[in-house]
Formats: sequence, C-alpha cells, structure tokens
Amino acid sequence: MVGNVPVGGDAPISVQSMTNTRTTDVDATVAQIKAIERAGADIVRVSVPTMDAAEAFKLIKQQVDIPLVADIHFDYRIALQVAEYGVDCLRINPGNIGNESRIRSVIDCARDKNIPIRIGINAGSLERDIQEKYGEPTPAALVESAMRHVDILDRYNFDQFKVSVKASDVFLAVESYRQLAKQIVQPLHLGITEAGGARAGAVKSAVGLGMLLADGIGDTMRISLAADPVEEVKVAFDILKSLRIRSRGINFIACPSCSRQEFDVIGTVNALEQRLEDIITPMDVSIIGCVVNGPGEALVSDLGLAGSNRKSGFYLNGERQKERIDNNDIVDSLEAKIRAQVALKQQMIDVKEQG
Repeated sequence: MVGNVPVGGDAPISVQSMTNTRTTDVDATVAQIKAIERAGADIVRVSVPTMDAAEAFKLIKQQVDIPLVADIHFDYRIALQVAEYGVDCLRINPGNIGNESRIRSVIDCARDKNIPIRIGINAGSLERDIQEKYGEPTPAALVESAMRHVDILDRYNFDQFKVSVKASDVFLAVESYRQLAKQIVQPLHLGITEAGGARAGAVKSAVGLGMLLADGIGDTMRISLAADPVEEVKVAFDILKSLRIRSRGINFIACPSCSRQEFDVIGTVNALEQRLEDIITPMDVSIIGCVVNGPGEALVSDLGLAGSNRKSGFYLNGERQKERIDNNDIVDSLEAKIRAQVALKQQMIDVKEQG
C-alpha cells in the first residue's frame, strides 16, 4: 500500500508522475501536485534532496490528499525526517545510504510506520564496481544492482518494497524488467527513464511499457517526459487504454482525415479533447469524417459521428439516431451530448457500486 493505493497483486496498475518544481517552493509544488491529481494520477513523487526540502515536504503533505513518494538519495537522515512527516513511500536505495547502522535505522523506521520502499535502479547511475564489471549498462548489470539492494532488505526481513530497473534505451529496459520479474515477487515500477520530449518520449514509453504490460509485467508506472507532468499522466492512461488494461476518460476514435472528410476532423477532435479533459468516466467516442468507416466505428462506440454533406450522422450506443448534427456546430453539439451521456453512464456505475 502506498497511502491508500494498493500496488501489486490484482490491484489496478497505478499511474504516477513526479513534480518538477523546487520542493522548497511549497505553493508551486502543491499546485502542481493538485494538477497532476486532477489529471488522474494515483501517486505523486517529490524530490527531497535536502533537509530544507524535507521541512517543505511537511507543509506540502499537509495540503494534499494524494499519496506522496519522497525521492531521496544518499542521506538517510532525510528519509527518517520525511517518515516523521507522513510520507507514503520512500524511494531510496538501501546500499547507497551509508553503513549498516544507517541502513537499519531507515528499514526499522519504515517497518514501524508501515512505509514501503522503492528500489530505483537507473542505467545511468550504476555502482562503480558494476560498471567496471560489465563495461556498459546491460540487463544483467541492472538486475545485479537491483538484487544487491533487494538482498539488503531481505537480510532485515523487510518485504514491503517495489523495484524499478529503468533505462532510456527501450530494449535495455524491457529485457532488464523481464529478467528481474523472474527473480522477485514484489511489485515492479515501470518506466523508460529520460525518454525525451512529449512526442518522442511518449512513443518510446508506449513501445517499451506496452511490450512489458502485454506480457503481464508491471504493477505501477511513470512516463518520464521533458514536459509538463500532467502530460505524463495523460500518456500513461492512453497506453493503459490502448491495451484495455485500465480506462479513464474519453477514448477518441478518430480518422486521420483525407479528402473525403465532410468537416474538420482534426480541429474537432483537438477542441473536444481540450474541452472534455475533466471527464473521468470511461467512454468511447468515434469521430469519422465520412461514411466509409464512420458507421462501422459508430456501431461499436458509446457515441459516434459519421461525416456527411452539411449534416453528419449521429449514433448513440451503436444505434443510428434520427437527429443529424450540423457540420458547422459539431463541437458544441457533441460536447453537450457527450456530457449528457457521461452523466447517465456515471449514474449507472454509481448504482452498480452501491449494490
């Protein structure tokens, strides 16, 4: 459990992101955490590099509800401090925080306060002896580094941990996770680290994490983009939706547009995506610019639009409606109809959950 979020087993794959504000800027960090939460993240990681940042973390934790992971390197005292301030998970590698007494103090504290630990291995920061042994980052090198830290936790009979073996190279990361999955039963935190900008990073992450998730590997994930952390959350859910693992919000099925289109498909989809970002209820909406593929896609969508001259065909739950939508008013009309359908669908979900 990371706060109130279960990780591993049959729990849904949780989505994480990380703040990029200065942690000592409490107001900015709180604002970003809340934006990440609104985007749908289950967990947020915050870097805590100094004792001043630890004191700021205390104030941050008091102002947010989402579980927080403290990202800590080397200084065991910071881990002990944020534990006192209610951190929900420690991202700290046991072997990097000093002598045995320091390691034990952190583990004992985590056990006493029921705080899980994430071991985070990165191809760019392997231990010197492992770098010398392998010459370059390899799957075996990442796994050996991970198991070195796992062995420390095992020695102290601490099993509430998860592990990541991240790399910016897709194949290196994928093979590392595959090898590690055969050696431990604890949850795996997935990520392609330093994946790049919004577009390239999203593609690399989708390829790498998609390969692992399709094989049943992974329990929680973070997309690492040189972009707004909110975009990381969106990409994560797009990956999970594409694999039919977890749905949140609207899944737009839209054609790439061509000379057959009867309305501006690209502009329509972009506008609706922006307007409907607040919706979290799962729903499939197809927006196709012509009647070649439009009716077929609409039949398997909650709402569908098939482009036609001046007015386009409208489908609801796979059935063609008598009403047609004016091509000059598509965005406003569809937004209203989608919101109405979302309200009905959410009512059904609420009734079902209440038994």
